[in-house]
Amino acid sequence: MCTGRVDPSHITRAFSKGVDGVFIGGCRLNECNYITHGNHHALNMVLLYKKILEHIGLNPERLRIEFMSGSEGNVYVDAVNSFVEKIKELGPLGENEGLDQEVLNLKLKAIEDLNFYLRLVENERLRVHFDTKEGYEKFYASAELQRLFNELIADKLAISEIMLLLREKPFTTGEISQILGLTPSEISRHLNNTARQGLVRYEESRWRFALA
Repeated sequence: MCTGRVDPSHITRAFSKGVDGVFIGGCRLNECNYITHGNHHALNMVLLYKKILEHIGLNPERLRIEFMSGSEGNVYVDAVNSFVEKIKELGPLGENEGLDQEVLNLKLKAIEDLNFYLRLVENERLRVHFDTKEGYEKFYASAELQRLFNELIADKLAISEIMLLLREKPFTTGEISQILGLTPSEISRHLNNTARQGLVRYEESRWRFALA
C-alpha cells in the first residue's frame, strides 16, 4: 500500500488499541513508482501528527516514518530495530509520560473525532512540498508552523476534549482544568465560547458546566 493512503485515523486507532509505537515505511522521496508522490503526503501528515502527540502529552518519537527502496532490506531491518529499541526505552504508552489511562483514552478519542477536520487542515492550510525530509522537518519546527498549529488545531482539540468530558457529567472549571492539564483561564475561554454557541450551559446552583 502506498504510504499516501495512510490516514491520521489509522495512527489514532493503533494508539487507541494500546500500541506503544507506530512505524511507517515508504519509498524514498522523489522516487515514487506511481508519480503520485504519496510519500510526500505521508511525511507531511506524520510530522503534523507528531505535533499533535506532543501537544496531548505523548512523546512524538512514538511515531516514526522512514524511507527506503524495495531492494534495501538491510535499511528496513536497521530502521525497524532502531525503532523497537526506542519504544522499549519509552515504555508503555502514556506510562512514562505520566498520563492517566482514562485521560489518555479521552485525548485519543478527541483526536479521532477531529479526523476529518485534521485531514482538511493538512490538505488546505498545512500542505507543503520540499525535496528533502530535512526541508519538511525544518518547516514543522518553525515558529510559523507553531502559530498555525495553535490557531487551527490546538483550540479545536481542547474543545473536543472538554465536550467529551462533559458527556460523562457536569464539571467545574477547576475540575476540567485538573483533568485535562490546561490552565483555568484556557478552560474558561473555551467554555465561554462553546456556551455562546449553545453547546454547553452553566448550572449556577452547582457551579458546574454541562452539555446544553
